[in-house]
Amino acid sequence: MTEATTATPSPVATTAPPKPRQTRMRDVILYPLLAVFTALILGGILILVTDRAVVQAWLNFFDDPMAALRATGHSLSTAYGAMFEGSLNFGGILRGIGAALRGEGTQELAVALVPLAESLTQAVPYIFAGLAVAFAFQGGLFNIGGEGQMLVGALCSVYIGFKVTGLPWYVHLPLAMFAGIAGGAIWAAIVGVLKAYTGAHEVINTIMMNWIAISLSTWLLKVGGPMARPDVPVTPPVLETAWIPRLFDTPGNRFHAGFFLALFTVWLIWWILYKSTLGFQIRMVGANARAAKYSGVNVKRLWIAVMAISGALAGTAGMVQTLGVDRWVGVGFSSGMGFDAIALALLGKNHPVGVLLAALLFGTLKNGATRMQSVAQIPVDIITIVIALVIVFIAAPEIIRWLYRLRQPVAKEGPVFSKGWGS
Repeated sequence: MTEATTATPSPVATTAPPKPRQTRMRDVILYPLLAVFTALILGGILILVTDRAVVQAWLNFFDDPMAALRATGHSLSTAYGAMFEGSLNFGGILRGIGAALRGEGTQELAVALVPLAESLTQAVPYIFAGLAVAFAFQGGLFNIGGEGQMLVGALCSVYIGFKVTGLPWYVHLPLAMFAGIAGGAIWAAIVGVLKAYTGAHEVINTIMMNWIAISLSTWLLKVGGPMARPDVPVTPPVLETAWIPRLFDTPGNRFHAGFFLALFTVWLIWWILYKSTLGFQIRMVGANARAAKYSGVNVKRLWIAVMAISGALAGTAGMVQTLGVDRWVGVGFSSGMGFDAIALALLGKNHPVGVLLAALLFGTLKNGATRMQSVAQIPVDIITIVIALVIVFIAAPEIIRWLYRLRQPVAKEGPVFSKGWGS
C-alpha cells in the first residue's frame, strides 16, 4: 500500500486586475482629461509654428537662446490666456468677488461672470444634441440626423413663437417649447418606422432626412418664402411671451433658464437608461437585438421609441437655441452642431454625465476661440483642430496609453455588440 501524496501547486506571482469601478473611472475621467491635455499641447505647437515671430526667434536660437524661449512663452501665454479669459475668466471673477467683499458693489463681479455665462450658454444646445446621439447609441441605433432634427425643432418652435399671438407667457412659452420637441421627435420617428417595418438602415435615412430638412428650410426662409421676412431670409422675431427667460440683466449676458432644463434632462436620461425598465430594454436591444427579441422585447416598437426620444432631444437643442438665444431662425441655423453631437457622444462615452462634461468643454473652447482670435490673432480653426485631436485620442485610447505608459486594461467578458454599420 502506497502513501497518497497531495501535490501543492507552486505559488505564482500575479497582478490583481483593477477593480471594475477603477477601470470605469479611468475610462470616463482619466482618458478624456489626458486627451484634452495632449490636444492642447499639440494645438500649442501649431500656434507656435504659425507664429512668424516665434519661428524667426528659433531660427536664430544660437544667437540668442533666451529670446526664442521668451517668444515661445509669450505666444502660448497670450493665445491660451486669451482663450481661458474669454471663456472662464476666473481671474476677473476672483477680483469681482474681492470687490464685493470690500463693499464696492457687485457690478464688477457681474461683468466678470459674462464669459463664463456665455460658455455655459453655448454648451446648452450641445448638451441636448449630444444626449440625442448618445441615447440612440445606447439602443444600438446611429442617429446621424441631429442636424435636421435640430432644424425642424427650431422651425416649429419659432413658428409658434411668432405666429400665435394673444397668449400669456405661461401658455405661449410651453406651447412653443412643445412644438420644437414634437417636431424633432416626429422627424426622427419617421426613420424609426422605416427601420422597424422595412429594414431601411437608419444611417442612410437620417442623412437623407438632414438634406430634406435643410432644403425645406431653405425654401421656407428664402426672401419672400412662407416663413421669411419680406426683405431678409430669416423668420420674424419670436414674441416676448415665447422667450426662454434670461437670468441676468448684464449687457452681453445671454445666459438663460434653458441651462437648468439641460441639467434636468441629463438626470432624466440617466434615470431612464439606468433605473427604468425601458432603459434596461433599450440597452438590451443595443447589446444584441436578436437576443432581446427572443427574451420578449418588442424590438420594432423600441426602435421607434428610441428614435423618437432621440429626435425629441435634438429638437430641444434647436428649440432652446431659438427661444433662449437667437429668437429667430435663418438659413444655416445649426452650423454643423448636429454633426458635432456625434463627437460629443463619443467623447462622453455615451453616458449622460459624460456628454454633459463634453458639452461644457465644447462650449468653453468655442467661446474662448473668439477671444483668442481677437486678442492673439490666432485663427478659430486652431480650436477646431484641438477638438478634432481630442476626438482622435478618445477614439484611439491606445495612443494615450502609449504616450503616458498606462497599464493595459484586463480583458473581461461583457455584452457582445453584434450590430454594425452594415447590419
